Amino acid sequence: ETYYLPPMEAVAKVEMIKGAASIQFGSQIGGMINYILKEGNNAKLFDYSTMQTTGSDGLFNSYHAVGGTIKRWNYYTFINYRTYDGWRPNSQQKQLTGYGKVSYQLNQKITIGIEYTFLRNKIKMPGGLTDAQFETNARASVRSRNWLTSPWNVVTASMDYYINKKSSLNIKSTFLYGERSLVWFSALPGEPDKIDSVTGQYSSREVDKELMKSLTTEIRLLHKYNFGKIKNTIATGIRHATNGFDRKEDAPGNNLSNFDMSTFGAFDENFHFSTDNLSAFIENYFKINERFSITPGIRYELLKSKVRGADTAKVAVDKTQKTRGFLLMGIGMQYKTGKSNNIYFNISQSYRPVDYAQLLPFSTVTKVDPDMKDPKGWNADFGIRGNIQNIFTYDIGIYYLSYNNRIGLINQTDANGTVYTLRTNVGKSIHKGIESYVELNITRALKMNNTIGNISIYNSFACINAKYTEGLYRGNYVEYAPEIINRVGFIYTKKWFTASVQFSQQSKSYTDAANTEKSINPVIGRIPEYSVVDWSSTLSHNKFKLKTGINNVLDKKYFTQRTDEYPGPGIIPSAGRSFYIGIGYNL
Repeated sequence: ETYYLPPMEAVAKVEMIKGAASIQFGSQIGGMINYILKEGNNAKLFDYSTMQTTGSDGLFNSYHAVGGTIKRWNYYTFINYRTYDGWRPNSQQKQLTGYGKVSYQLNQKITIGIEYTFLRNKIKMPGGLTDAQFETNARASVRSRNWLTSPWNVVTASMDYYINKKSSLNIKSTFLYGERSLVWFSALPGEPDKIDSVTGQYSSREVDKELMKSLTTEIRLLHKYNFGKIKNTIATGIRHATNGFDRKEDAPGNNLSNFDMSTFGAFDENFHFSTDNLSAFIENYFKINERFSITPGIRYELLKSKVRGADTAKVAVDKTQKTRGFLLMGIGMQYKTGKSNNIYFNISQSYRPVDYAQLLPFSTVTKVDPDMKDPKGWNADFGIRGNIQNIFTYDIGIYYLSYNNRIGLINQTDANGTVYTLRTNVGKSIHKGIESYVELNITRALKMNNTIGNISIYNSFACINAKYTEGLYRGNYVEYAPEIINRVGFIYTKKWFTASVQFSQQSKSYTDAANTEKSINPVIGRIPEYSVVDWSSTLSHNKFKLKTGINNVLDKKYFTQRTDEYPGPGIIPSAGRSFYIGIGYNL
């Protein structure tokens, strides 16, 4: 998601999968987000929709989609073009994304399909800021020659086989081919990229190229059966993935200002990573009675990783290999207290393998511990959720997460007295707190909604206590873990008109395990608390739709990220006040 998210116009719904259910889908600590795209309209041969949006700072977004069903064929495709000049100087983005899916129903039991997703982009990056630069002028930029491109291609073939009324089989195979290439002035944060007074020219830039390939095939079986009076559903599957990652860094580039990947020498770093992943899971849903259900699951992951290449001194590195396995278990329980209300409990194990980006520094300000271990842990949550007469919706829960061998950044000083950051395992952390969402339809409660429309107020709230409990930084806050995340909003809906206002608040957090307040290295330091107000509205009439909105209404100056690599390094300011307006049409 660093580089690609589908346009929201193409998304049917977004799922948050966590708790014991994550055993089915992978090892992610904390869960997974699943974007489910739209499909062709089953009732139409041809369906067309479009949305044209313009806004502040040169924003223009053009979205077109067609879909439908022709006999046994179902199809859906979209194309989206976006250009944006950016809130800060030296910013620019041009992006073209597209997607197409075709499925064919061979018979009443078998449906096959193929889909293709592509992304083409070119981004000019204004670079990061020091704390002093941010305080003086958050819109400042001292880098004018930094560019990035990250084309992606994803092809997926699938088959759904409905064996009988109780059993179904799904086979899906996905191939990804992607790149990430940069040409930039790589230097310490705050160091301006300027013309040399002696030569009258800019200095040479750095060129970095990365190539990613992966092939993943997964087979899933779902079967419903009875065990006595207990109704059960068993889900099982196996997945194999093979991944290749070529990383070429730090080749001398030209001293121009445009997007130009020309090199004038060899890459100082040239590595090839590969990973094979074999995983299998089994999960069973036991419906004990009409109110109570239990879902235990187990997953096994086998990882085999290799790396070969040369270091910055051109010394050959022996081909290294690492194999490890992880057994993960989880169980979920649910008790229905009413037709639309239930109590739930989940506990599951998880892990997060050290990834390629963590193994090699991408900038001049960070070094990496070569002996890092894979983080792993477990999490549990307990809560109540439901809906009362379509007036009050709620989901209130508590959670506990144990996170071992957490990877983070710490401040270090070398023999020459130069401060740098080291990425390493910094200790064990415990995360616990409350997460809640409540929404009250005021006018429906007062039985006035038919007259004046629906007026709702909602609150999404998280109280987080995330601290290190073992290691050098015991008692300190975990990086990027604010104690409070609070969002309050109002929604008004009346037939053809919808308007909403949201107030978002987040308390302070830190970017390093030492909880440094300020440092001469802006990669390290506090992220101050902030609050933002956003407004949006939609006007619909027949087949037309008009959308308008203002982000950061009060024009607050804030940031949410300090980065040790692109698009920095340093502080990446968040955008100030901006507006947008869009016109849509559905055939």
